[in-house]
Amino acid sequence: MSRYLVSLVICLFINLSLPHASAGENSQLQQQSILIMGDSISAGFGIDKADGWVALLANKLDSLSTHYDIINASISGETTSGGANRIKKLLAQHHPNIVVIELGGNDGLRGLPISLMKQNFDHMIVQSKRAGANVLLLAMQIPPNYGLGYSKLFARQYQQLADKHEITLVPFFLEDIVTQDGMMQNDGIHPTAKAQPLMMEAVWNVLQHSVQ
Repeated sequence: MSRYLVSLVICLFINLSLPHASAGENSQLQQQSILIMGDSISAGFGIDKADGWVALLANKLDSLSTHYDIINASISGETTSGGANRIKKLLAQHHPNIVVIELGGNDGLRGLPISLMKQNFDHMIVQSKRAGANVLLLAMQIPPNYGLGYSKLFARQYQQLADKHEITLVPFFLEDIVTQDGMMQNDGIHPTAKAQPLMMEAVWNVLQHSVQ
């Protein structure tokens, strides 16, 4: 038998011996998802949902063929308590690879205890990590309605949580938006459609290292 035929037989034997993933298995391996746990800032309050930063992020991921789907579980008015109550069911339902948490603003505007917020954040982060998901925490800030001390403690908790759980923190993504004309709606709380691309880019600058 010639060397060519011997090589061909060996190649065929190896190819037949190796396990092959089915089309369904390949699709499953490629499919990834990102769960967004947010409030009105991520739910797109007051604007067309297609213009919101979450929708823009989904478009970005599609354009890059990253095979990531976005599940936006954000609810206007949501608190950290609401997020903590919903997280386990959402994790079981969607099996996300990444969980993005954008919460706390409504807690802060109501003057709720920082200790309660931390407890709720702890629960969401721990549950997400136990489910095998990486966690991205979006830092929020509030005006000093309840005193400068409370506002400082509120802002500080995000870095403390990120350090404690060794998760990635996105700095306050409205930092350069709240003071610019045309970036905030009349209520002074919710960003306009014009601000959404900047918000998306702030998240993407950190998130991209986890999806590529």
